[in-house]
Amino acid sequence: QVQLVESGGGLVQAGGSLRLSCAASGSIVSIFVMGWYRQAPGKQRESVATVTSGGSTNYADSVKDRFTISRDNAKNTVYLQMNSLKPEDTAVYYCAAKRGDWGPYAFWGQGTQVTVSS
Repeated sequence: QVQLVESGGGLVQAGGSLRLSCAASGSIVSIFVMGWYRQAPGKQRESVATVTSGGSTNYADSVKDRFTISRDNAKNTVYLQMNSLKPEDTAVYYCAAKRGDWGPYAFWGQGTQVTVSS
């Protein structure tokens, strides 16, 4: 079955940058819809960014112009470049995958912690 493993989280100061990676166990990045979600303590998990197999991207309003989602099909890896980080970006970030453009994500990683200090 599909397995997703996130990495790249850590502690940064406000205004700093981090690059998250999501490595897939199967060759799915090129054909699946890939997304990043995040969940802060006491809050619901929310969508951050998505990229389709065709390369179309979508972002939450709160991260537009600061975050960039991309994929490397050869490495079967999806990335989330996070710039100009804010304390409110602090959360566990999860990688997710699904077969179609619509419907729920079927596969999830274990998450990686991102902490932004002021």
